[in-house]
Amino acid sequence: MDEAIVARVPEDVARGSLTKCAPLAKLVWFKSGGPADWLFEPEDLDDLRLFLARLNPAVPVMALGLGSNLIVRDGGIPGVVIRLGKPFSGCEVEDDCTIKAGGGTPGILAASTARDAGIAGLEFMRGIPGTVGGFVRMNGGAYGREVSDVLVDCTVVMRNGDSMVLPASALRYSYRHSELPPGAVVVSARFKGEPGDPEAIGAEMDRIADAREQSQPLRTKTGGSTFKNPDGASAWKLVDEAGCRGLELGGAQVSEKHTNFMINTGDATSADIEGLGEEVRRRVRDQSGIDLEWEIQRVGRP
Repeated sequence: MDEAIVARVPEDVARGSLTKCAPLAKLVWFKSGGPADWLFEPEDLDDLRLFLARLNPAVPVMALGLGSNLIVRDGGIPGVVIRLGKPFSGCEVEDDCTIKAGGGTPGILAASTARDAGIAGLEFMRGIPGTVGGFVRMNGGAYGREVSDVLVDCTVVMRNGDSMVLPASALRYSYRHSELPPGAVVVSARFKGEPGDPEAIGAEMDRIADAREQSQPLRTKTGGSTFKNPDGASAWKLVDEAGCRGLELGGAQVSEKHTNFMINTGDATSADIEGLGEEVRRRVRDQSGIDLEWEIQRVGRP
């Protein structure tokens, strides 16, 4: 990154933690990848807004949640990575079967808050390995439901520091995609369910947790579902039929347990992981004629 641009990162206004050349591998599920030019963990909403307002418009910004569906390339991420911590992790119940969750709130906490309040319809968030900010941006989903089914609105801080509330319709959701502007940070969101029995809701959450445990390699260094399901087909089945179960490249491997997951067996680089994914795509294309689309985000410099 140009040193003149780096010099204009507003260190003097940041009240939260601002770290130059910050390692990111420990913050993402694959445990690989290079550093961020800067990592900013704001102290509160005003801190975030002022920092972005003062930040040179030429500096790119990326929000980071739990780092679950993400490959950070080995050259690191240019500009500023923003990570919302504890000040953005609250969750509260509003009227009319609605909960409000901070952008840094894990899906399991959002689902548990709804359960305790007798709000059904949000159980699927128990199965999303990420934070509210991430799955609002990506229309995260699991077990038959997705964010677009339940989102009322979200509060975002735009790249220039302005804060605004966007209704769900403004995000123009499609499968694992929204039209949220680049650099915008989701700081909170409201979700609406329907009345339900806490015990039944809890049982459904337990079912989802058990299903994930049985079918996915959760206790490995993985990144979640690798490819989007094509229309009328399952990505895992296409990968399996192309003979990719257990396929390896460097320290990366296609999971034996679930073929739409890749894992870092110990010392994989992000280049290994991404390269393995591209090889899987090639083999599936050759075998079936279907061009798999990445669901995992790949960011940063090669």
